[in-house]
Amino acid sequence: MKKNLTRKILEAHLKAGRLVPGQEIAISIDHALLQDATGTMAMLEFEAMEFDRVKIELAAQYVDHNLLQTDHKNADDHKYLQSACAKYGIMFSAPGNGVSHQVHMERFGVPGKTMLGADSHTPGAAGLSMLAIGAGGLDVALALAGRPYYFPCPKVLGVRLKGKLPEWVSAKDVILEMLRRYNVDGCSGKIIEYFGPGVATLSATDRETIGNMGTETGATSSIFPSDERTLEYLRAQGREDAFTPLSADDGAEYDEYDEIDLSTLVPLIACPSSPGNVVTVREVAGKKVEQVIVGSSVNSSYRDLMVTAEILKGRHIHQGVSMHINPGSRQVVENVFKNGGGLPLLQSGAMIKEPGCLGCIGIGQAPGTGQVSLRTFPRNFPGRSGTVDDMVYLCSPETAAAAALKGIITDPRDLAAEMPYVRIEDPKQYLIDEKSIYRPAPQGTAVEIIRGPNIKPFPHLDELPDSLKTEVILKVGDNISTDGIMPAGNEVLPLRSNIEAISHFVFYKISPGFHLRCKGKGALAVVGGDNYGQGSSREHAALAPRFLGIRIKLAKSFARIHKANLCNFGVLPLEFIGLADYETLKEGDVLQVPGIRELIKRGDIEIPVQVNNRTIITKLEVSQREREHLLAGGTINHLKNNP
Repeated sequence: MKKNLTRKILEAHLKAGRLVPGQEIAISIDHALLQDATGTMAMLEFEAMEFDRVKIELAAQYVDHNLLQTDHKNADDHKYLQSACAKYGIMFSAPGNGVSHQVHMERFGVPGKTMLGADSHTPGAAGLSMLAIGAGGLDVALALAGRPYYFPCPKVLGVRLKGKLPEWVSAKDVILEMLRRYNVDGCSGKIIEYFGPGVATLSATDRETIGNMGTETGATSSIFPSDERTLEYLRAQGREDAFTPLSADDGAEYDEYDEIDLSTLVPLIACPSSPGNVVTVREVAGKKVEQVIVGSSVNSSYRDLMVTAEILKGRHIHQGVSMHINPGSRQVVENVFKNGGGLPLLQSGAMIKEPGCLGCIGIGQAPGTGQVSLRTFPRNFPGRSGTVDDMVYLCSPETAAAAALKGIITDPRDLAAEMPYVRIEDPKQYLIDEKSIYRPAPQGTAVEIIRGPNIKPFPHLDELPDSLKTEVILKVGDNISTDGIMPAGNEVLPLRSNIEAISHFVFYKISPGFHLRCKGKGALAVVGGDNYGQGSSREHAALAPRFLGIRIKLAKSFARIHKANLCNFGVLPLEFIGLADYETLKEGDVLQVPGIRELIKRGDIEIPVQVNNRTIITKLEVSQREREHLLAGGTINHLKNNP
């Protein structure tokens, strides 16, 4: 059997199960990635499970989300993380050093390694041919302790690339083309593996862009081969010794197949309010634009900022436009300025921000009422920007810069009459700066963990009762994201280490006062549509509702990470079998599941649920391991009961 690259890496790391799509497998994890919005809770969970030291090759904690210090909370969390990393053996990237995905690629990424990250865009490590997967913080905490990662074995979608991108078209348009074909759930349960002659025309950071935003297709991960372009990048980073050539066998088999001719692509744009709502830029050209942002977790590399600088050089942004530059790392900033890109950006009227996620997670940069915002970000879910009824479009740096100059959505190819297109080459040798990455204390060193008043211990969760009786407290539609369940932003993110406080914000944009409606009600249920829980890996979208009493989530289908998080915290992820049953359920209905413990113990997939005077049949498609965790009331309870 001629093997694809995904299968080779999975086989090399397989700890349990068989590589049969849909069956649960477990793989060993080489690297773990944490960021402060999810990592604080992950570290609290690591401590709650009483592990004494990280037991994998490399773990790194990045402070890239909660950079806005409006009071003591974020600063307290950062001190907690820095001291905990020193104690437990984790690299610590200080505030302002950069976005996790960019910095990990620069300083730590190794081809062929597996990585589990408490961030859904962890698959950006595809840029260095790592098999990187986003997961909830609890799964990452377990990986820190050397435990394998369990997940459903994915199919492999082989995407053959041929040709070369035309001028004014870039890697962002490649992944937008994938989203145009597959939407936000078309790659669920799949790993996207890119191969073919077109791969060699894409740089390592081009590949990072495609892998990072591949998450928006619902994919488990994405991967590229490790080749001369990989070596070129590692050599420029002074890490040539990390290079290993990796590729699929000639004629390798794939579960599914697609092909993209890069030479035929045109500038694309995702319209409000879904990454899957993709059209050509020409189709929406002429619409007034009042905000443009380049950078953040994707399209924040040296190439992306330099191509923006070249387009803006000697010109000024339109007087009606506010433009922001969010670099991916301190290293990116230093190299852009060293090579002449900084001054054109500043003189154009653009505002250069500190390296970090910023507006992508709703930390500042919210657009004004009724304003159109063009962003190179990976997501544009409703209200994610911090502005209700926002109008956020997702596009390439070229399209963003063109709009900034013209004040309207503009196909960047229309700039060709005014300026040449400059293809940006990565430096042969990057200016390297590791001074803001702090190594942990040697094992056995006494380290005091600093806990401010915002650091609260992990809450106690009861085990599953013999029978459940719940009230439907909320019913929502399709494609509800974790942003809709547990919003981000500068008001909410500082509470990530305080579950009681953050629970006040559960569903608050969808159903204001939701947490008050839950009070004193006992066990509750939420009903959802298709692809429930898409988007971010934030486990708070499972844990905070559980804290409020949610014991059942009944949906048409679940996004992969959110479903795993529900099991981790003892919330039953039931799915409709008869989709008509979704239509008949309403808020206030009482759902009863007699003998639920016994049903789960004996492995039943079909779960009868009594609603008023009738019974509907739902399904519980989880592994035996997840059943045990549900019975215990969550993964931490199970581990404590079974040391």
